[in-house]
Amino acid sequence: MDAFVVSALKYRPTAFSEVVGQESITQTLENSLKTNQLAQALLFCGPRGVGKTSCARILAKQINSSDASSTEDFAFNIFELDAASNNSVEDIRKINEQVRIPPQVGSHKIYIIDEAHMLSNAAFNAFLKTLEEPPKHAIFILATTEKNRIIPTVLSRCQVYDFKRISVQEIQAYLAKIASKRELQFEENALYLIAQKAEGALRDALSIFDRMVSFTQGNLSATAVADNLNLLDHQTYAALGKLIFHNDIPQLLTSYDDLVKRGIDSMQFINGLGDHFRNLMLAKDPKTVALMEAGESIKEAYQKDTETLTSDYLLDAIALINTCETHFKSVKNRRVHIELTLMQLASLHFNGEKKKGT
Repeated sequence: MDAFVVSALKYRPTAFSEVVGQESITQTLENSLKTNQLAQALLFCGPRGVGKTSCARILAKQINSSDASSTEDFAFNIFELDAASNNSVEDIRKINEQVRIPPQVGSHKIYIIDEAHMLSNAAFNAFLKTLEEPPKHAIFILATTEKNRIIPTVLSRCQVYDFKRISVQEIQAYLAKIASKRELQFEENALYLIAQKAEGALRDALSIFDRMVSFTQGNLSATAVADNLNLLDHQTYAALGKLIFHNDIPQLLTSYDDLVKRGIDSMQFINGLGDHFRNLMLAKDPKTVALMEAGESIKEAYQKDTETLTSDYLLDAIALINTCETHFKSVKNRRVHIELTLMQLASLHFNGEKKKGT
């Protein structure tokens, strides 16, 4: 049996063109290489799984290859240090000693220091002089998820690149590309749920994707993914919405009870309900539809659902859900708190008249 390679490694970008969601940074780095204006100390900071280390490795490879007239291997010019386990003064002193020696092949030696925020203050201080006046043949790339823990004197010596979280649409499109390449069956909403669960981290999305492919045996349906991730998909909220709009309080409470038995997190449910009503409001106007983080088929479904709803009703509903979320942590009986909110939502503007106390 061939060894399985997780998607996060198998599809790791090897060129700037393959990096997802960081176009402004990759374009800046490419331009810096072309114009020979690359700083000797760079700091890549941002959330986990958004491409910091991948970009550092791609940049490190291109620094020497862009100057090369032959197909030489410059892997020996790239040094990676994991600061999480090599964070002492001695580790930095070794780098300070090594950096003085020019490369035998290529023009530069590149040092990638991952999880840079884990370096001790003494290690940072030992590194300052080298960062401030590095040899012409040395380039340092620091990567961190916690920019606030990097001491100011180091920040001032680095050119800082802030990586952003990757949007749900970008992750969804990338997963669809991989699924099509692997000839998997998938629903658009299933990939949307995976992208939403990843919270802007592509590496997390690929890990979840692998797990869902195994669970569904290569047939990614929204229902199966939602059940496995313990999430609520668009159809669930749409069904609850119809009960709310038809003022069917008994069935609404029964449906919520079914979700509680499934083990759905109460806070997650309220957040999702707020997102659902926000999407309904955005779907009211063609100008704001683009703000929805959803696929085209889901956007069309929202536009259809919102045709019979007024903006005033949706505003009141969103305000009510927001109030429920604000007081959620302070109430003792959270289930009653949510059920009361659902009943109030089903009573809003009933028979065209706004109810008192809502």
